Amino acid sequence: MQPYLFWQQLVLTISLVSGFSLKWLCAFLIFISMCAVRELHNLILLITWCKMGTALPEGRPTCLMELPGLAFAVWMFICFYASVDGYPSGKIREACTSMIPCHGSSPQLSPEHTIAVNGTEFRPGDNIEVHLSGPDFEGFFIQARDAEHLDSPAVGSFMLVDRKLSQLLTCGRVKNSAVSHTSKAKKKYIKVYWIAPGDAPKRVQFLATVVKKYKTFWVKIPGPVVSQPNALSPATPLHATSEAISTSHSVSYLSKPFNASGCGSMKFCIRNPSNCDPESASCFFLSFQEEKSSVFIEMSGPSEGYLAFALSYDQWMGGDDAYLCVNEDHRVHVSAAYLKGRSPPLLDSENALEDVSWRLVDGILQCSFRRSISLPAYKGRFNLNASYYIFLADGEASEGGLIYKHRHQPLITNGIYNVTGLPQDIGGSRSPQLIKAHGALMFVAWITTVSIGVVVARFFKPVWSHSFLFGKEMWFQVHRMLMLTTVMLTSISFVLPFIYRGGWSQQAGFHPYLGCTVMALTIFQPLMAGFRPSRHAPRRQLFNWFHWSTGTTARILAVVTMFLGMDLPALDLPDPWDTYTMIGFVAWHVGIEILLEIHSYCLVRKVEVIEDDRVQILQSLTSAEAEGRLFKQVVLTIYVCGNIVFLIAFLAAINHI
Repeated sequence: MQPYLFWQQLVLTISLVSGFSLKWLCAFLIFISMCAVRELHNLILLITWCKMGTALPEGRPTCLMELPGLAFAVWMFICFYASVDGYPSGKIREACTSMIPCHGSSPQLSPEHTIAVNGTEFRPGDNIEVHLSGPDFEGFFIQARDAEHLDSPAVGSFMLVDRKLSQLLTCGRVKNSAVSHTSKAKKKYIKVYWIAPGDAPKRVQFLATVVKKYKTFWVKIPGPVVSQPNALSPATPLHATSEAISTSHSVSYLSKPFNASGCGSMKFCIRNPSNCDPESASCFFLSFQEEKSSVFIEMSGPSEGYLAFALSYDQWMGGDDAYLCVNEDHRVHVSAAYLKGRSPPLLDSENALEDVSWRLVDGILQCSFRRSISLPAYKGRFNLNASYYIFLADGEASEGGLIYKHRHQPLITNGIYNVTGLPQDIGGSRSPQLIKAHGALMFVAWITTVSIGVVVARFFKPVWSHSFLFGKEMWFQVHRMLMLTTVMLTSISFVLPFIYRGGWSQQAGFHPYLGCTVMALTIFQPLMAGFRPSRHAPRRQLFNWFHWSTGTTARILAVVTMFLGMDLPALDLPDPWDTYTMIGFVAWHVGIEILLEIHSYCLVRKVEVIEDDRVQILQSLTSAEAEGRLFKQVVLTIYVCGNIVFLIAFLAAINHI
C-alpha cells in the first residue's frame, strides 16, 4: 500500500471508530495543521536565533514544543492529497443530475441488473413498489424522471423498506427524490416505494445507476414506464379509500394540503419556523380550531415516519396527553396515546378521534382529526379548555408502524397556552433555554475572549511593553482580564446542562467528556499561572512550556467540543451552516496568527546594521517587533471585529432555533 493511501485509510478509520463525521474530523485536522504551520515558522526563527546567538524572547516556547506539530501538518496534507471520488456512504448528491459516479472510468454498456414495478398506472398520491435486482452489487442510485424528458429533474419522492441497505437523498428542490446505498456491503435486491406527486407528468420512467465494483458500473439503467390513466383525472388514490377502525370512525384522504389562513384570527396555530407555509417542505404546523363542543386539529410536517404532538403540564416528557400520525405500511394511522416518562407512548385502545383524514405527498405528512373538548370517559385525555405546554415532534417509523425516538429535539412552546382560548399564531423552540445559554456562553468565551487574549499575549508584549495598567504592563493586564473572563463564562456555562438534565447525559456522545476535559484545563491554567516563577528563575522556561501547552490543548479541545455540540439534538444548529462557519472561524483565527508571525519575522530580517564589515543583528526580536506597532494594532482591530461577526452569527443562530 502506498504511504498516502495508508494515512488516508487511517483518517477514515478514526472517523468511523470515534463516531465523528469525516467533515468534523477534517475540520479538526485543519485547525491542528494550520497551528503546525505556525509552529514550523517558529522553528525557523528558533534556528535563526540560535545561529545568531540571540537570547529567546520572554514567553517563547522552546524547540521541544515546535517539532511535534510537523507530524500533524504532514497528516493533513496527506488527508487531502489523495482525493476521494467514490461514495461508499451513498451521499452522492453531486451526481443527482448525471447519475454518473466519479470513479475515473467509463460505464459498462450491457446492464446486468433490472428494475421492476408492481403496476403500470398511477394517480397522484399513489405508492408504486420499485424493485432493483441482479448479481451482487455494492452501490446504487435510483430516481424517477419524466419519461419524455429524461434529463429533467427527479420526480416524486421515495419511501424506504430497509433503512440498513438504503437511504433517502434530496435532489434539486424535491425532498427524498432519490435513493442510494448506505454502505459498500454487497447486495442483490433493493425494494423501495415511489410516491407520485400531485404535479406528476403523464409518463414517468425509473432510472438506476448500479456499481458492481469501483471500476465496474452502469449508468441510467432504464426501468419501466408508469403513466397516469387518460380517462381519469387525479383524484383519491387507490390505496386511500375509506376504511373502518376500531371505533367505526371513517378515515379519508386529504385532497389538498393545509394552509395557514385563519391563524391568529380563527384558529390557534404553532409554526416552525415562525410564519412558515404548511405547504412548504420545511414547515412544521399544528393548528386548533374550536367548533362548538369539539376542536378540529391539523398537523403537518416533513416526515415519512410519524408526527406527534403532546399536551403537558411542564416542559419535560412524561404524564402527557399525546396524538400521533404514523405512517404504517404506506397508510397513515392516527391515534391518541399516553406518555409515561421517556418510554415509548402507550397507544389508546379506544380511539376518541373523529373525522380522521391524512395525506402523504413529496415527503410531507399531514393529518387532521376532531376531538371533543372534554372526554371524561377516556383515561389520560386532557380537557382542551385548560392551559398546557405543547410539544411537536417527528421521527422515523418502521414499515409495520413501530415508531422510533424523535430524531430532533421536540418543538416546545415557550409558555402554557389554552388552545380553545384567544386564537394566536405562535412559534416555539427546539432547544431549552438553559442549553441555549450554555451554547451562547461557550461561544462568547472561546470565540472572543480566549482568542483575543492569546493574540494579545503572543504578539503585543513589545507593542505595549512601556504601557501600564494598574501597575502592570498593559498586555499582561488585558491578557489576564480576558482569560479570567473565559474561566468565569466557561464555569457558568459548564453547570447549565447538568441543571437541565439533572445529571449526566448518556446520549450526548463524546461532547460531555471533552467538555469536562476543557473545564479541567480551564481551571488548571489560572491556578498554574498563580505559581509562575520570576522572569529569570531557572524554572521559568518549564513554566512557559506547560502554560503554552495547556492553553493550546484547551483551545483545540474546545473547538472539537463545539463542533460536536452544535449538532446535538438539544441545540442542533442549522447543518451544514454551523460546521462551515466554525471552520471559517478557525481559518480566520489561524490566518491572523500566521500573518502576525510573518510580520514579526520580516522585522527581524529588516533590522540590520553594518559594523566592521559584518552584518550583525543588534536588536532582539522583542525590540524589533516594537517597530510594527501601527500594523499590529490595525490587525488586532480587524481581528476583533471579525471575531464579533462570527460570534453574532452563532448567537443569532441559537436565538433562531
